[in-house]
Amino acid sequence: MFGATSSDLGIDLGTCNTIICLRNKGIVLNEPSVVAVERGTKKIIAVGSSAKRMLSKTPEGILTIRPLRDGVIADLDSTEKMIRYFISRVLPRYRFTKPRMVIGIPSSITEVERRAVEESAYKAGARDVVVIEESLAAAIGADIPIYEPAGHMICDIGGGTTEISVISLSGMVVTDSIRVGGDAFDTAIMKYVKNVHNLIIGQPMAEHLKMEIGNATPGENLADVEVKGTNAANGLPQRFKIDANQIREALRDPIAEIVENVKITLGKTPPELAADIVERGIVMTGGGALLRGLDRYLANETGVPVFIADDPLNCVALGAGKYYDFMKGVDSSKTAYDRLNR
Repeated sequence: MFGATSSDLGIDLGTCNTIICLRNKGIVLNEPSVVAVERGTKKIIAVGSSAKRMLSKTPEGILTIRPLRDGVIADLDSTEKMIRYFISRVLPRYRFTKPRMVIGIPSSITEVERRAVEESAYKAGARDVVVIEESLAAAIGADIPIYEPAGHMICDIGGGTTEISVISLSGMVVTDSIRVGGDAFDTAIMKYVKNVHNLIIGQPMAEHLKMEIGNATPGENLADVEVKGTNAANGLPQRFKIDANQIREALRDPIAEIVENVKITLGKTPPELAADIVERGIVMTGGGALLRGLDRYLANETGVPVFIADDPLNCVALGAGKYYDFMKGVDSSKTAYDRLNR
């Protein structure tokens, strides 16, 4: 009865954004993972985009919270309220038909952190909760044929973590997860601007610079961008222009860490699967995949072709939304295989 009346949700519970895919309908919500609450009472003031606009601009009585850090739940209560609000947006009648939820999580999280994700989803009204590794969800969402007996490598760069995995026969063969992603890019830009230009900027300005002129390799002719912040010496407002070369220099360390871990994962991959990867390439997903020139830089450093998925931002949510259909296909393949080998 529940299967016929309930809706299945695939959720990318990201550090920066929460993306929800409704089974057979596609992406139905993409909102910042931010909650604004009243200090003391913890009463919800705003969630999502409206809460993000309040970041660093609230009076003393209002607190803006990013309830997820480095891909894991940092504030359980705020996360539950955020998920409940988002679900009510996409399924107004979910109180009568509790949904099943498939949630993508980093492979590096602890059992305690995994249980926190499940607990938040159940408290938010889920009937059943499945948590899967983000790279596996991203591979399903990118339509990579991971059910084949061949090696497929995926590099999913999210807001808080980067997942690097080799998948074959629908399972994870080698996987690595590092807590470096879009947030680390923003932090690196903030640090660079302060150290080099003696200017303090906030995370929104750093994110703006990353999106406008962020790059991993020279090539595109990008216009300079005006930076607004506070002079670290005298505390006065200040503005100046910064170019793409400086932003590339600012991002050098987090990019190098991602590339180094891709190399380490390739080194751990069995030779037969490594040969498949050299032929098929590495698929990049996540918001970090959109950083200009990062695919070319990774290809040059590893000697392996690199491709960006068609919809990198939504791959995890799309894959989570397709999970039940995917597992039916896997079970059918196994049944056919068993019949052939009796």
